[in-house]
Amino acid sequence: MSEEKAVTRKSASPIKVYCLPEEKRQIHAQAKRAGLSDTAYLRKVGLGYEIKGVVDYEQVRELARMNGDLGRLGGLLKFWLSNDERTKEFGADTIRAVLKRIERTQGEMSGVMSQVVKPRSNQ
Repeated sequence: MSEEKAVTRKSASPIKVYCLPEEKRQIHAQAKRAGLSDTAYLRKVGLGYEIKGVVDYEQVRELARMNGDLGRLGGLLKFWLSNDERTKEFGADTIRAVLKRIERTQGEMSGVMSQVVKPRSNQ
């Protein structure tokens, strides 16, 4: 019984790509934006695979901040609706302002969400 060892990428021979330092930096930057190693990025591009979208972590942090704002505003609204003695001074204008702020924050979140997932190759 002869056992043939499976060929893996690690055991296969590499392809050398000669490039200028600036080209190497650009490839590295594109791979990083795609969330891939340089090797995986070049292999996928070379084999004609479409580079899928990647989440923009800066925008995710912004969404988390907005979500916190909405949570705090919702808490204020809930507190007002509880008929607590401390909220008697809040009038309808205050509540309308809170609701407008919630709507404005939701609008901001919609704008950020539309940009969160981008095609990796377009970044």
